Amino acid sequence: MLDVLQLKHRVNHMPLDKVRIMVEQLHHEGIVTEGKTPFTRVHFNTCFAEIEALVQRAGYHKQLDVVGYQGLAYALFDPSRWQAVDVLHWLRDFVEQRQQQSAS
Repeated sequence: MLDVLQLKHRVNHMPLDKVRIMVEQLHHEGIVTEGKTPFTRVHFNTCFAEIEALVQRAGYHKQLDVVGYQGLAYALFDPSRWQAVDVLHWLRDFVEQRQQQSAS
């Protein structure tokens, strides 16, 4: 397990190419799920400010927020385009659909 300083250092030195797809999705949809970000829930819990700075360096200059659903998934979103409760409902549906696909 990385300590907080190591985690922040890793985010601060992450190549911009690693976040460009995520930034494009944020520009287009205003929301991106965990599968399209290079970050884990641990990143968001410990170094969200560093993530915001990295995303800004990659070209996304709007405000960001993040929500998680029962520790199973998270989504990063633009709060000027999405309400947190709507993202949470969307994320719940995303998780339940994924669980149904795994079950069948």
